[in-house]
Amino acid sequence: MRAVTFQAAGEVRVEERPDPELQAPSDVVVRIEATGVCGSDLHIYHGRVKIEPGFTIGHEYVGTVVAAGDAVERVSVGDRVLGCFHTACGACFFCRRGDYHRCVQSRTFGHGATLGSLQGTQADMALVPQADIVLRKVPEGMSSDTALFAGDVMGTGFHAVHASGLEPGDVVAVLGLGPVGLCAVQAARAVGASRVLAIDSVPERLAVAQALGGVPVHLTEDDPRAAAREATEGRGVDVCVDAVGHPDALDMAVRLTRPCGSVQCIGVYAERAEVHLGLLWLKAITLRGGQANVIGHVDRVLAMMAAGVLDPTPLVTHHMALEDAPEAYAIYDRREALKIVLSP
Repeated sequence: MRAVTFQAAGEVRVEERPDPELQAPSDVVVRIEATGVCGSDLHIYHGRVKIEPGFTIGHEYVGTVVAAGDAVERVSVGDRVLGCFHTACGACFFCRRGDYHRCVQSRTFGHGATLGSLQGTQADMALVPQADIVLRKVPEGMSSDTALFAGDVMGTGFHAVHASGLEPGDVVAVLGLGPVGLCAVQAARAVGASRVLAIDSVPERLAVAQALGGVPVHLTEDDPRAAAREATEGRGVDVCVDAVGHPDALDMAVRLTRPCGSVQCIGVYAERAEVHLGLLWLKAITLRGGQANVIGHVDRVLAMMAAGVLDPTPLVTHHMALEDAPEAYAIYDRREALKIVLSP
C-alpha cells in the first residue's frame, strides 16, 4: 500500500509499505477513503514533535472495515466508519472515569514511538487497535468531509469548550482560527455563549469565523484586550481558548480573561513555556490544558453534526490525492488552506 511518511523537518514522502494485518482480537483494518492534514501533523512536519524518519503519519480517517478480529462487536466487515485519533483500553483507572485521553495504554496514530508507535492513517489502509472503543459507524447520509472531523478536530474544539466550564451567557475569546479554533467558535455558540471573540491575523480565517457566528478581532490591527473589555463591561472574558499552542498566545489568554475566569489550552505545547503565574494567581484564573478527550465526546459530537448544530464543511478548503501529500503539506505550511482532505 501507499503511505505518507515523515523523512525530515519540511519533508514528507509517499512510499510503499506492507498492508496492515490484524495483530489482536480487538483490531480491525480499515481501507481509507478520506484522511486529513491537521495542525498536529504540521508540528511533526516542522520538527517540533519528534518522530522517526520513515514513520507513517496522519491521524484523521474515514473508511471501510475490511478485516475484524474475533473480539470486535460494534463494527463489522463492510461497515463505513470514522475513527478517533488515539486509542484507549477501556479498563484502566482513567478509562473507568471516562478520561480516555489519559488511558495508560493510549496510543496516538502517526506520532511515532513517543506516543505508542501506531502507524498513521495517511495511507491506503490502517490498523486500528481497540476498535470497539476507537471507531464509530458513519451516520447514514453523512459525508466523509463531515465525519472526518468527529474523531479529532471538531471533537477537540468541543472538548475545549466542555472542559473550560463554559456556561450559557458567557463571553468567550478564541485565540487562533485554524480548524480547531474555528470548531471551538462553533461549539461555544452551540452551547450558549452570548458572544465569541474570534482572534487571528489571517483575514480569510476571520471571515470564516464571522460566518460561523463569531466576532472577528484582528490580532494586530485591532486591540484584543479592548475588545474583551468592551464586550464585558470591562471585566474580561469568562473563558479564553488558546488554540495556538505558543507562549505569546497563552500570555494573551491570561490577560484577556476576567478574575475567576477560565483559560483552556487546546493548542499543542511540545516544549517548555512560561506563564505569568503572578497574574494568574492574582486574578484567580483556572488554567487547563492537555490532549482532547475525543473518545469521551465523539457520540455527542456526531449527534450534533448529524443534526446540523455543528457543521465543519465550511472548513474544508482543499481536496487532494494521497500521492500529492508533499504538495499538500507545503500548502498547509504556507497557511493557504484550512483543512486539506486527502483521498487514496
